[in-house]
Amino acid sequence: MCGSFCTHERVLQALEELTHIYDTVIPIVSDLSAVTDTRFGTAKELLERLEALTGQTVIRSIPEAEPIGPKGLLDVLVIAPATGNTIAKLAAGITDTTVTMAAKAHLRNGRPVVLALASNDGLSAGAKNIGELLVRRHYYFVPFGQDNALAKPSSLVAHFELLPETVDAALQGRQLQPVLQ
Repeated sequence: MCGSFCTHERVLQALEELTHIYDTVIPIVSDLSAVTDTRFGTAKELLERLEALTGQTVIRSIPEAEPIGPKGLLDVLVIAPATGNTIAKLAAGITDTTVTMAAKAHLRNGRPVVLALASNDGLSAGAKNIGELLVRRHYYFVPFGQDNALAKPSSLVAHFELLPETVDAALQGRQLQPVLQ
């Protein structure tokens, strides 16, 4: 889980569904999500809820995320919500956060990364980064669209309820369609 705190509740609902489908779900949070209290909830509440839902300790530092690759810990990595900042870092190959380290470590095994976008600049400054990842091997997007075209014309958000279907498709090596909804 990255920032985009306003989407955390929807992501947690999708995560709960994933825990009913898959035996093991390992939560990973961005550096900011691990420590930031917002009007949407406290960091402590988020971490406790993630651990209660998954029964796993939350990975919340680069040293904790690095062994994901060498140990082959994951079949699929889901980044939800995937903020514009994280998308940009992935597109540029920057590994300076817990989430980007998890992605780098996981990708070394040639396994899928599912991105559930939540970005206020997805149709402006962030569009090139989304485009870069759309054409890269091993990246799969949860279908997304504009969340409020009139008030926030550049904002894009994933249809988080499609996360389980997207994970299933990614594990089969295919992008769930249509991507734009």
